[in-house]
Amino acid sequence: MATILRILLVASSLQAGVVKLTVEKTEALASTPGYEKLAGRFFGELDPRHPLNAVITDIELAPRNARGMVEYSATFTILKPKDMSKASGVLAYQVPNRGTAGIEGAGFFADFRTRGHVLVASGWQADIAPGPRVETMTVPVAKNADGSSITGPVMARIANAAAGSSTQSIIRGRVTGTATPASFDTSKAAMTKRLSEEGARIAVRSSDWAFADCAQTPFPGKADGTKICMKGGFDPAYLYEVTYIAKDPPVHGIGFAATRDLNAFLRRAGAGNPLGAAIHHLIAQGNSQSGNYLRSFLNLGFNQDERGARVFDGMNPNIAPRQLAMNIRFAAPSGAAEMYEPGSDGVLWWSDWADDVRGRKVGGLLSRCNATETCPKIVETFGSAEFYSLRMSPNLVGTRADADIPLPPNVRRYYSPGVQHGGGAGGFEVAGRAANCCLLASNPNSSAETNRALMAALVDWVVRDELPPPSRYPRLDRGELVAPAQAALGFPEIPGQPMPDGVLVPFYDYDFGSGFRKADVSGVVSMQPPVIRQTLPMLVPRVDADGNEMAGVRSVLLEAPLGTYTGWSPIASGFFKGQIQALGGGYIPFAKTKAARVASGDPRLSLEERYGTHENYVARVKAAAERLVGERFLLADDAARLVAQAEQSSVLR
Repeated sequence: MATILRILLVASSLQAGVVKLTVEKTEALASTPGYEKLAGRFFGELDPRHPLNAVITDIELAPRNARGMVEYSATFTILKPKDMSKASGVLAYQVPNRGTAGIEGAGFFADFRTRGHVLVASGWQADIAPGPRVETMTVPVAKNADGSSITGPVMARIANAAAGSSTQSIIRGRVTGTATPASFDTSKAAMTKRLSEEGARIAVRSSDWAFADCAQTPFPGKADGTKICMKGGFDPAYLYEVTYIAKDPPVHGIGFAATRDLNAFLRRAGAGNPLGAAIHHLIAQGNSQSGNYLRSFLNLGFNQDERGARVFDGMNPNIAPRQLAMNIRFAAPSGAAEMYEPGSDGVLWWSDWADDVRGRKVGGLLSRCNATETCPKIVETFGSAEFYSLRMSPNLVGTRADADIPLPPNVRRYYSPGVQHGGGAGGFEVAGRAANCCLLASNPNSSAETNRALMAALVDWVVRDELPPPSRYPRLDRGELVAPAQAALGFPEIPGQPMPDGVLVPFYDYDFGSGFRKADVSGVVSMQPPVIRQTLPMLVPRVDADGNEMAGVRSVLLEAPLGTYTGWSPIASGFFKGQIQALGGGYIPFAKTKAARVASGDPRLSLEERYGTHENYVARVKAAAERLVGERFLLADDAARLVAQAEQSSVLR
């Protein structure tokens, strides 16, 4: 059946995809001798009637050219050997995070360049403003059949505004305004304020605020659909929420098709392909927001190109526990699934699983690609902060949190315990560095070395079919996942330090209205704010007597700990005081000596009691590094560097 489907797709859409690719700039890549950088723009067309494109929200309402196609364009960057005969045949595509790609950086991308891999990044976000070293794209705006504007509800939240500040943005980061108010008349919108997330909402009079910028012009200021001006200024004690009717939604879901089409184009030998016929394996990598993008890319069926072929042979969604809320009318692709934002509403697990708690059919992220035999090999990597900040739990144990969901054969899962979102800076500094945001010091525990080794393993799995190390992550059936409370965790009572109880982002079951396609995190949102139907249970990894998580791929630093490393840290001040710092993590150093430990009442052994001498500590680091190299969770050059750092450190000196 899958073969028949692929043949039909080829016959129906031979003319769609990338129609032009223009290299606008070519330069030598200073960081890598023998490499060059190509930058430019590609142009594509989509048949809105094609089954693989019909999943894109509002594509049927997008304007069409004379051939009945929907047009788009996007930027791209390619790093490749000048002499393509020296290319490895592997193309590694990185999904930019809010417009920024890391293909020119260090880490595994630098390693990839030494191996002759071609590196590619391209625009997929239509709400990113153009700028230097930024990837962006242009998509059409959906319109009603008569050409009039499509409208719908949008919500924005403002917290921790500076005292007396008159103007606040209602969009995130570097994005442009893609939820333009249909009317600047605030009587047609609503603003409320409240003193806590659970507190009663107090209406703000429509005459006391405006869609405007008052930075240079007094209230009501200069009209601006991306900002709110408050008469008399904002009060930092309040959380402000604005709901309004927006108009002219861009068809953001086209971004998925753009990634599909570019990579399919670069894989095939043909006119206009700057890589010629050199590519035979494709791997995609994304971090956080862009890793969530890859999960939705798979869930929506975009790993099958319009000719029926597989696009990516391998994928690494890193620190990415949810789907990306992009294929939605009036989407905010740069959102972070904060309160009232969609993202964890769809399928979150790789295997097909019945989400009966939320009344969903059996499904998984790979359902569509399994049906067409176009699934990639997947290396999933994440850490502690993803449990506490980003609702990782249902990915492993579902919405009932009562049993492990098994992994399919093409998925490997690796957990980095005791790390903040993306891992820390590394090193062997005992005292730690204060974090102004939070009650705990900044967490230095790094996951970069583990991820570098696993990316090398992913390439070997894809190219040579060499199996990567067995999955290593916390499981419920082994007692490694427990309720997020001190008593269940076994977290030590450390004098003067906070406990993990309540320091967790809740997992809400939202109702966004009947037009929202929950499993796909797609469609039309008609209820803002959404109704909270229920709060679902979540689990977190168990810890040892030091408060350090036990399961997973423990880093060298965690195998030779200098303190307690957490994936959570309470906010020290402001509206959200005491709640979790999103994406953060903490560090509580051990006392240096037994005397200091006893004097403070710290139940954790001191450095002196654990290691005795500096030389013993270095030996512990060396043994851990050698063990991880043998298990293929650490590359030899990283192991040597970490041992040298430990030797040069001040631990027990």
